[in-house]
Amino acid sequence: MATPVKERAKPRPTAEFTPELVYVEPGALEYPKGAEIFAWVKESGIPYRMTTSHNRITNLPGETELEQYKIAKRTLVIGVRKTLTFDQSKPSAEYAIPIATGCMGHCHYCYLQTTLGAKPYVRVYVNLDEIMEAARGYIQAREPELTRFEAACTSDPVGLEPITGSLRQLIEFMADQEHGRLRFVTKFHHVDSLLDARHNGHTRIRFSVNSHYVIKHFEPATSRFAERIEAAGKIAAAGYPLGFIIAPIIWYDGWQDGYAELIAALARSLPPGGVPNLTFELIQHRFTKTAKSVIERRYPRTKLEMDIDKRKYKWGRWGQGKYVYPDEQAHALRMHLTEQIFAHFPGATIDYFT
Repeated sequence: MATPVKERAKPRPTAEFTPELVYVEPGALEYPKGAEIFAWVKESGIPYRMTTSHNRITNLPGETELEQYKIAKRTLVIGVRKTLTFDQSKPSAEYAIPIATGCMGHCHYCYLQTTLGAKPYVRVYVNLDEIMEAARGYIQAREPELTRFEAACTSDPVGLEPITGSLRQLIEFMADQEHGRLRFVTKFHHVDSLLDARHNGHTRIRFSVNSHYVIKHFEPATSRFAERIEAAGKIAAAGYPLGFIIAPIIWYDGWQDGYAELIAALARSLPPGGVPNLTFELIQHRFTKTAKSVIERRYPRTKLEMDIDKRKYKWGRWGQGKYVYPDEQAHALRMHLTEQIFAHFPGATIDYFT
């Protein structure tokens, strides 16, 4: 009698983020959203502490920097965003709209490793009405031009949406803005609460995707590739403008096949009729000396290549530069991905390669 073939167990869905520790600004409890999140924290039995400011969390547990970093990534801070001046967010949008700071993911290459520095904990801002009113002012100042807002510059808000509900509110606010548009990108698949939101086509949702090699080695604690693609299909079916960010594009042994497989997988997974106005954004891997030092401390066994001698130094807008691939490699990456994208998605747009 033949031995039956054992079916491979289906992977468990990537769980929603649940913090292990919460800090609360007293002022946040004066806002309905703050009170609601705090009630959820207490009902869930999550330990919490009060803090005078979301910018000063100084007593995180852990005996070493690495231990404190790991705990910080599982720590939620409920705060009030006092600065309502928005930063620029080129080339993705005109402005970054600040609804959260910090991310629960552990992507080795992430620029938040250095921009957040000693504050890797996850902060959510509960004064959303004030933030949206500030956005309205930016829109009115640029009329009749469109003003785009990026909601994922300093966080992955989809990973926080089950806790905050802020994205849905922001989407429905922007639906009513004739000259306002919202954009955000995610590595998480928890989009179900957004599917029936009234968006009026004013919000473009993009998914960060990459080759299996990059996701496996450099993107722990994020949704799996298949989960992201399934979520992208849901977003397209809900009528949202859809996009993909391939970032960081990494040069490794077998990168040509890896990225060809990625684009082919996207084509197989999306609706058969295609996705109108599909966009791609392409960003090659880059790092600073500071980022290299921080990443090597926090992920001491990372396989991420950060050899300065193999890179080109590219000056930034404010006199600070980053190490990118030399021109020949960058050109090869760009051409290969461009060819693959247009072969499978001839109607798509590549917004930029940087």
